[in-house]
Amino acid sequence: MSKLPPLAAVRAFEAAARLQNFSRAADELGMTQAAVSYQIRQLEERLGRALFVREKGRVRLSETGQRLLPAISGAFAAMGDAFGALSNDDADILTISAAMTLGGTWLSARIGRFQLRHPDLAVRLLMSNDLVDFDATNVDVALRTGDGNWPGLRTDFLFRSHVTPICSPAFRDVHAIAEPADLLRVERLAPNDPWWAGWLAQAGIGTPPPPRRGIELDSQLQEAIAVQGGFGIALMTPLYWRVELEAGRLVRPFETIYEPGTGNYLVHRANRVGVRKIERFREWLHEELEMDRQMIPEPLWEPLP
Repeated sequence: MSKLPPLAAVRAFEAAARLQNFSRAADELGMTQAAVSYQIRQLEERLGRALFVREKGRVRLSETGQRLLPAISGAFAAMGDAFGALSNDDADILTISAAMTLGGTWLSARIGRFQLRHPDLAVRLLMSNDLVDFDATNVDVALRTGDGNWPGLRTDFLFRSHVTPICSPAFRDVHAIAEPADLLRVERLAPNDPWWAGWLAQAGIGTPPPPRRGIELDSQLQEAIAVQGGFGIALMTPLYWRVELEAGRLVRPFETIYEPGTGNYLVHRANRVGVRKIERFREWLHEELEMDRQMIPEPLWEPLP
């Protein structure tokens, strides 16, 4: 086929395929559902192949549709980037998405140094535990936790996820916490979290603790408030709480660190390698982490297999 299909039809296909729903695609594109369906039918007739399997009022991508979607979505993303690059405002703003704990502790305490180094850039920090959709937002970079396998994104390893029990010194002393087994008789935040079983096993307690009722919070930010108030002990990341640990407001009774098999990464679209504001942030991030290298064992700085 020598000519590209009509752009309107391709756009309707991309939205419907990405959302797996004709009605939602119509809302996104400001069209009627009938118009979206018509555009896709026209495209299917032109290709001579079905792009969707229609069954009982629902649609799903056919094999042909599955083959087309990544390339089509990538093309629209590239076009969006090209037009976005024309905006001086966007070029001067670095938008960062970070998980609540990392963004609200380690990064927030240091991001001012990045701003001072690059006064020509404005910084917007968004904190959420939800994975960012680079195609639907203006986020430039994100700090993610996982296995590092995100197709279409450039992943830059930072450090491995890790936790250890942390509490207030008063809680440790009142409950006479001297050995790992003592944690089985005190209030543990998120007591049924499998990470507790992993840490206890690594500390030499082979029998998993039985399920129990307890407090479960959304992030280490909330857990830190609770443990500083003496309401229990929590699995927390010492790297994030360096100031509190060094000041003695928090303590880690044991040296054992549990690594759950995930890592922390800086990620962004693969087609934005070389963008100045992204590369400067990447360089600065590694410099900052280097200053905290003594906070955790060397193996935790090594990329996951």
